[in-house]
Amino acid sequence: MGPVAEPADYYVGRNAIVTGAGSGIGAALSRALVEAGTHVVCADLDLDAASSVASSCTGPGSARAVALDVTDAAAVAALVTSVADEAGALDLMFNNAGITIGGETEELTLDHWNSIIDVNIRGVVHGVHAAYPVMVRQHTGHIVNTASLGGLLAAGLLTSYVMTKHAVVGLSLALRSEAAAHGVGVTAVCPSAVDTPILDKGAVGRFHGRDYFLKGQGVRRPLDPAVLAVEVLDAVAENRPLLVTPRTARIAWRIGRLAPGFMAASSIRFVAKQRKLQAKRAARDG
Repeated sequence: MGPVAEPADYYVGRNAIVTGAGSGIGAALSRALVEAGTHVVCADLDLDAASSVASSCTGPGSARAVALDVTDAAAVAALVTSVADEAGALDLMFNNAGITIGGETEELTLDHWNSIIDVNIRGVVHGVHAAYPVMVRQHTGHIVNTASLGGLLAAGLLTSYVMTKHAVVGLSLALRSEAAAHGVGVTAVCPSAVDTPILDKGAVGRFHGRDYFLKGQGVRRPLDPAVLAVEVLDAVAENRPLLVTPRTARIAWRIGRLAPGFMAASSIRFVAKQRKLQAKRAARDG
């Protein structure tokens, strides 16, 4: 772990790019960063959504919106170059854009697999590929990759998503071991269910995101993105490799590491419970 900075001092005057900033975690990160004094580029495929978030940010920092498709490597590189050139440095790169696809794996098409790989893996790779060399030349900077508790543990019916988030965690931890010598930090963010639009998207067949993330996992309420954003800023300022949150997520992660057999059996029971919930919902909805 590198030197620890106070978050109140760490973010003042810094320059950041946040992908997927038009809603959810990205929107919350943008607001928290501006409040902390950072100059933020809110990047999203939906320019109107990114503009709405940028205009809602208040604080000593600033925010502006740009349209960005993270699956377009050239577009990501062009944005990173322009920010670094105009601002003099790119201090923070938040590779946050992501999608989910949930359902029985045999029901997924190759288009489903390709789309989630393109956004969740290649989108992060494009951000790293563009931002990391800039930070190496600067001898400073921090890359923050939004993963998931699903990047540390595995349960079926969300198999494609889990695959991509495991890749993001692996990329982050491996890159961190290289980046330290250059004065660059890398953090992977691994929350359990967060109250974002992703809970209601990406359903295939009978899959229902809120049932999966909330009822199936026994979560009383999903994590507030604004609360998560504050935790992320603290973790980055402290140069932590992983942020696993909330406490119940950390407990589950530790059980998985200490008792993988138990966790594997629990995952099988979880999938069976999910299938019953889905069948019940389908019968109720006709």
